[in-house]
Amino acid sequence: MPKTLTWLTPFSWLTLVALAGLGLGGCKILPTPVARSENSASAFNPDKMVEDIWASKVIPYLRQKAGPFAEVHALAKTDPAAAGAKYGNPRKQANSPWTFAVRVEGKIVAANTQSRAGTMDIDVDGDGKADARVQIGPAMRGTALRDSLDFVQFNDFTNQIDFAQFGKAFNAYAGKTVLSKLPREALEGRTAKVLGAYTIEGGQDLPLVTPAEAEIGPKP
Repeated sequence: MPKTLTWLTPFSWLTLVALAGLGLGGCKILPTPVARSENSASAFNPDKMVEDIWASKVIPYLRQKAGPFAEVHALAKTDPAAAGAKYGNPRKQANSPWTFAVRVEGKIVAANTQSRAGTMDIDVDGDGKADARVQIGPAMRGTALRDSLDFVQFNDFTNQIDFAQFGKAFNAYAGKTVLSKLPREALEGRTAKVLGAYTIEGGQDLPLVTPAEAEIGPKP
């Protein structure tokens, strides 16, 4: 005997629609993730930023601004503001220490090349004692190169992290393009010429200079 079809009343249809709506209400509709383009305008590449300005802006600025180490350091110890106005960045943040652009020339009297944070101590006045300590890496600390530039301002960056990474990028670029080419054996007794920057900090044995240019003479 054939089955009879059961017709739904309008009330039954409304009931089914309501139940279906309740079922969907317990589900979450998630957006499909969209991959960020590598060429996105928000991409931040501090290494590329430093590379782009190094030869055209950073080196010319330091060459023009830097003074002989003995002259700069003598003034910095007695009148940091006057030294900063002449050899530093007058547009620095008010609570930041002065950072001075400087030329260091003299004889290497000690060197530390066993550590990744390598250094060489330089006698600039000929008395046989070290006057400045120059970082030769490959690991270098501080942001002296960034902080010495009057065309680099914190407000130009999105946040403190980006600004800090930009500072580290200067050290990385100097290490890759300049310091990696220096000899690291038998440095004592050789002459050295350095263009760089330093900040006076408490607790330092010697002023710590971060170089942007460096040259080491032949063995004596």
